[in-house]
Amino acid sequence: MRLKFRRIRRRRPLLKRTRLPRILTRIYLSAGALLLLVAIGTAGFYFGATPRPSFSDSLHMTLITISTIGYGEVVPLRTIAEQIFAGVLGIAGFGNLTFLFTSLTVFFLETDLDYTLRRRRMEKQIKKLRQHYIVCGFGRVGRNIAQELFSTGRHFVAIDPDESNFEMSRERFPGLLYLHGDASDDDLMLGADVGEARGVFAVTGDDGKNIMVTLTAKQLNPRVRVVARCHELRNAEKLRKAGADQVVSPDFTGGMRLASTMIRPHVVSFFDEMLRTEHKLRLEEIGLPESFKPRRFGSLKQRTPEYVLLAVRAGPHWHFNPPEDFLLGPGQVLIAMATPHGRHELELAMAPER
Repeated sequence: MRLKFRRIRRRRPLLKRTRLPRILTRIYLSAGALLLLVAIGTAGFYFGATPRPSFSDSLHMTLITISTIGYGEVVPLRTIAEQIFAGVLGIAGFGNLTFLFTSLTVFFLETDLDYTLRRRRMEKQIKKLRQHYIVCGFGRVGRNIAQELFSTGRHFVAIDPDESNFEMSRERFPGLLYLHGDASDDDLMLGADVGEARGVFAVTGDDGKNIMVTLTAKQLNPRVRVVARCHELRNAEKLRKAGADQVVSPDFTGGMRLASTMIRPHVVSFFDEMLRTEHKLRLEEIGLPESFKPRRFGSLKQRTPEYVLLAVRAGPHWHFNPPEDFLLGPGQVLIAMATPHGRHELELAMAPER
């Protein structure tokens, strides 16, 4: 099984990024020098030989001299000057052709070798990922999802059949890991290591494709959480039956956002500012594992420069700003406003003691 990978700038070593343009420059210069030698040789034989040959004979004589083919002297070389001119032209032409073909060989070998090394390096990087996310569909919606994952320090692998979507994201996502192909393909999903993934985003522009991506992901890893994009609301139930844990309609959500902007502008402005702040504040959720030892809410540090605890989800019930004697237990979910570092602190605090 051979996965299709495509090039990205971050994964290419700096040496290779600088060498390929340098090799192209060498090819252009040697090709220009070759054309100049052909012009000089043709003019030299045409004006220097006696009797004066035709232009076609002069060009032919130049080409066989530069290429060292040696079919015979189409233009007779009677004087020592003519012989020296032909000899120098042959040496210069042979050297130039050697340099040109060597540069072309290096260019093609460098490109193929660079691609192979990058593909293998990416395979190894993906296999090292744990609890990562898979973004299936790297269009406008997929890239915005990737931006949020990237901003909050979460690893992800992108999958899309259109290579140009990745090319447009070279600078935006340094170190991007992605696969080129159909995300509903079992081999490609396994190549993204869905078995170790924490979640899958089925966000292609086709509801039918999102259904297939959801089925594939759930078949390969029933525990993985799948969030699916839905254009037509009538397909939402089909996506849920296919196994999607959450179905989101951008059109419906966009309409609700427009209405909220009108009737509660300060709340929307607050969330927008939270997303734009340099501290990358987000509303985060931290699940309490089964091995979590029950403790009082007051035993936690509820407010630091990195996070603020806001609520606890216990089963179907929400407890906003719970009292200090509220008992935290396994299976509950903490809701906090936190930076990526603050989220990491809370995850470590909730982890079982070893």
